[in-house]
Amino acid sequence: MRADRLVSLVLLLRQYGRLSAATLARELEVSTRTVLRDIEALSAAGVPVYAERGRHGGFALLPGFRTELTGLNPDEALALLVAGSRRGAQAFGLGSSLASAMLKVVDALPESYRDTAAGAAERLLIDPETDLLSRRLVAEEVPDAIAAEVLRAVFAGHKLRIHYEAVDQTPEWRTVDPIGLVTIRDRGYLLATRSGADRTYRLSRILAAEELAEPAQRPDRVDLDRAWQERSTRFRAGGDQVTVLVRVHPARREDLLGTALAVLAEEAETEEAGADGWLRMEVTFQDSRHAEWALWQLSTNAEALAPQWLRTALRNRAAAIATRYGASS
Repeated sequence: MRADRLVSLVLLLRQYGRLSAATLARELEVSTRTVLRDIEALSAAGVPVYAERGRHGGFALLPGFRTELTGLNPDEALALLVAGSRRGAQAFGLGSSLASAMLKVVDALPESYRDTAAGAAERLLIDPETDLLSRRLVAEEVPDAIAAEVLRAVFAGHKLRIHYEAVDQTPEWRTVDPIGLVTIRDRGYLLATRSGADRTYRLSRILAAEELAEPAQRPDRVDLDRAWQERSTRFRAGGDQVTVLVRVHPARREDLLGTALAVLAEEAETEEAGADGWLRMEVTFQDSRHAEWALWQLSTNAEALAPQWLRTALRNRAAAIATRYGASS
């Protein structure tokens, strides 16, 4: 909306001082021509913005100009700035709104606290894009138009029509009653009901969405945490699950937990058994392919003890790799 963009423009000038039209256009994700029109609109509205010409010129506000925004104390502002560094907003298509909100948070502080809060936030990094091994952690992309439509339906309590592409299925239109949104590991999910039955939809698989005028059939209040736990339990109990007994090096325990559905038992092997402190764990996977893939990722830092078919599958895969690389190039 243009009104939000005008506020963001003023806040950018307040926070950074003089900025060129090209820089403002990049920050606001609009064209340079749009920025120039917005500058004219602000001037007409009485906002003291002026242009400085020359090589290092740009637009700036007269010194001392302040916007009328609700103030926050330093701790509140710091908490919001740290929360704003998280990538969860991207999962719901709120990245641009988050950037605008962070500008308002900084501007709302008294001048004496502004630099302190902004500087403190710079010294905290939450959920970086890569881990210590330089593995890139890629968040799923959800088009802004789809995310906005889903959000409107969830907040307004209206039915939602979605074009959904389930795994290994042809996309189809479905009308659902939205309950809420959940983000976990940078993946967004829509919790809803369809014909009275609980349904969970991954936002990245929604190809199109349309908010309907008809009210959604849902309770007035919801405990999303409890709803998510219940659905997670049902998901883990479904499908062709397999139980695996595995030895794993302690350094790779968290990697195993990140892929397994559940841990049924865990104990440390004794050094007398020559295990060097390895762990023995009984875990469940969604199916046989999931179990084979997860154990293969752990390489020699894990050993499947049972069932035998899993040991055979891993041995055959290792033999195929050895044959491939044993041949002369």
